[in-house]
Amino acid sequence: MELPKHYHLKEAEKKWQEWWIKEKVYAFDAKAKGEIFSIDTPPPTVSGRMHLGHALAYSQLDFVARFQRMQGKNIFFPWGFDDNGLATERYVEKKCNVRGHLMSRPEFIKLCLRETKDVEEALQKDWQALGLSPDWNINYRTIDEGCRRVSQISFIALFEQGREYRKEAPTIWCPECQTAIAQVELQDKELDSFFNDIVFKVEGKDLIVATTRPELLGSCVALFAHPEDIRYQKYFNKKVIVPLFNQEVPILADERADPEKGTGIVMCCTFGDQIDIEWYKAHNLPLRISIEKDGKMNALAEKYEGLPIKKARAIIIEDLKNARLLLSQKPIRHTVNVHERCGIEVEILNTKQWFIRYLDLKEEFLKLGNQLRWHPEHMKVRFENWVKGLRWDWCISRQRFFGIPFPVWYCTNCREIILAEKKDLPVDPTVDKPKKACPKCKGKDFEPEKDVLDTWATSSLTPMIALQWGEDEKFFQKMFPMSLRQNGHDIITFWLFNTVVKSYLHEKKLPWKDVMINGFVLDPKGRKMSKSKGNVIEPREVLETFGADALRFWAASSKLGDDIPFKEKELVAGQRMITKLWNASRFAMMHLQDFDGKKPKSLAPIDAWILSPLQRLVQECTAYFQQYDYSKTKMETEKFFWHMFCDQYLELVKDRLYNKEGYSKEAIHSAKYTLYTVLLTILKLLAPILPHSTEEIYQRYFQMKENEKSIHRSSWPRAEKSFIDEDVEQIGEEVVKIVNEVRKYKTSKGMSLSQELEKIIVHTEHSLKEVEKDILAVAKAKSIDWKKGSFAVNIL
Repeated sequence: MELPKHYHLKEAEKKWQEWWIKEKVYAFDAKAKGEIFSIDTPPPTVSGRMHLGHALAYSQLDFVARFQRMQGKNIFFPWGFDDNGLATERYVEKKCNVRGHLMSRPEFIKLCLRETKDVEEALQKDWQALGLSPDWNINYRTIDEGCRRVSQISFIALFEQGREYRKEAPTIWCPECQTAIAQVELQDKELDSFFNDIVFKVEGKDLIVATTRPELLGSCVALFAHPEDIRYQKYFNKKVIVPLFNQEVPILADERADPEKGTGIVMCCTFGDQIDIEWYKAHNLPLRISIEKDGKMNALAEKYEGLPIKKARAIIIEDLKNARLLLSQKPIRHTVNVHERCGIEVEILNTKQWFIRYLDLKEEFLKLGNQLRWHPEHMKVRFENWVKGLRWDWCISRQRFFGIPFPVWYCTNCREIILAEKKDLPVDPTVDKPKKACPKCKGKDFEPEKDVLDTWATSSLTPMIALQWGEDEKFFQKMFPMSLRQNGHDIITFWLFNTVVKSYLHEKKLPWKDVMINGFVLDPKGRKMSKSKGNVIEPREVLETFGADALRFWAASSKLGDDIPFKEKELVAGQRMITKLWNASRFAMMHLQDFDGKKPKSLAPIDAWILSPLQRLVQECTAYFQQYDYSKTKMETEKFFWHMFCDQYLELVKDRLYNKEGYSKEAIHSAKYTLYTVLLTILKLLAPILPHSTEEIYQRYFQMKENEKSIHRSSWPRAEKSFIDEDVEQIGEEVVKIVNEVRKYKTSKGMSLSQELEKIIVHTEHSLKEVEKDILAVAKAKSIDWKKGSFAVNIL
């Protein structure tokens, strides 16, 4: 079958996307024997739209999945949607004009699952339009019944291990979202501020203390200086009066005080930062909390009660000035912690929360990070730095309505913690009741835990969720650990680390063998894309204009882990590549209609030449893909296709294919065999990156020869070492040099490439008589004179 003159990408891409699903080309076979390659797929959130970062990351993951499938592996590539969280809650409330907290939680979860279904179906079409190859029938939603069950099983298991505890303790708190958050949810943000030199009184004398947070004066419980700081040694263990609030607090020595920071003596407030917590515990200091959960000052702040933090700060500074207790202000730019979701500065409040105890396992986590195979390797540093910097146990409770409930009640009589029975999971303690009396006091009245689990406490279980942990133990043990996790470099500390934690705590294993870390997409000027900058580019528009294969071609141009600027010229290059591939295939099929697929008894020299470097290309591309280096596969195959196959080989073989007179049947058969072999190999090497165009070409000719229903189910090329011949390659390279010299000569003389030459004189150390006819045909020359000597070409 001949190819049409033009490749119609829109029709072809839609056709193959539908056909792949209908024919179950990418279906996982749980009963099949042989090697399994399993992927812990990142579940996209349902409240957003696919952006170019998604297109980049999921395309790069799909390159690997397709390569592994062509290696003959049984691919477990599930698909999930992340609909557990604040974004979904707000989306559904707005869409349905309801307030979730006015409904029962199970009713609201059902509403969310129902109302996000249409959104998920639309989003799934976006991902399908990229040409992704998961098994769409293996799916989950992070708030569905199965996920709630797995998450609650995890909670109960860790509680039974003694790893979880509930206590009132200093907690990172977001006053905007009004919930506790974990250390992983913090972001550093540089802000302008002031060091305020404030006058404290000790024995009637002035003592100057520098602080950026004068609004915490009411929470001051001590002053600290370094024990070797001679400026303050005489004050240690004396009492000092706090300005405006007048409470007396001790002056204490501690090596954690920095003599170089501010005035060298520092307030300890409950709580301004992590060091305040350490001092509070180490020195058994009193607790004075002057900020409420809503970010306003409380009664301890006296006349500033009810003011928002920043307003209280401004008024306190004015009052200090008026009282001549503010000596000076020094402008500074410093880094503060903000909540990654809302960007608001966090506070540290004493609240009752659930935690996972894991600070004692930092060395184990570092060992696990070293055992994991990182691609690229340097991304491991981010994991290690995060583990080394851990200062808090993992706070897993959130003061939100929507989410996965804790399977917990409290006995109203004795406060015993009552866990749900595993057979009843998932439960919601706000509507469900314990099936038995309190085991401690036999009481039957219970108070439900109203907090919900941190979304990361569930997202960190995606390998368990996908592999039916707690439901099908045989299947889970067969599949765990998984082969691969693809992860953005921005959430190594979120998703990747937390998944390692849960996997280790539950199974004492890593959750996967390999991780591949993708980068960000930048705008053409190298800036991060954002709505505020107006530089966001929608993938839908790109797909509509250029098609999925061109977009994937662009995604393959970036090395794994690198941030990549979005440049239209790469998409144009992708389209040009597809067009050239189509035209080269069209030429080949014109001459392969009667090819019988048999290997010739001997190869013509030019055919042997192209087949030798082709084997090296296959070896290299296979090695690259095995190391997740798809970009080198793309680059080297593209180079071979354009420069060796199209520019040289096709030109050299044309005469044999068009003008059969003067060539033996064996020489013609050799040309057809080589054309078939090289083109099919190139198609297979490009299939993971350009799945639609390679499938279209494969189906129009190669499928009936290869007898495999899809190129994506066919075997990855294997190098035939018998074809590798360095002597033949040297001859071929010299032929190419001769042809290039002729082309340069004709161009310099303003001649057409088809214009005939009288004679070419070639000086060479090699015997090229066998390929003379090929050279004469492509050079359009009447004769060649061969001379022994160093390579040179003269043209008459």
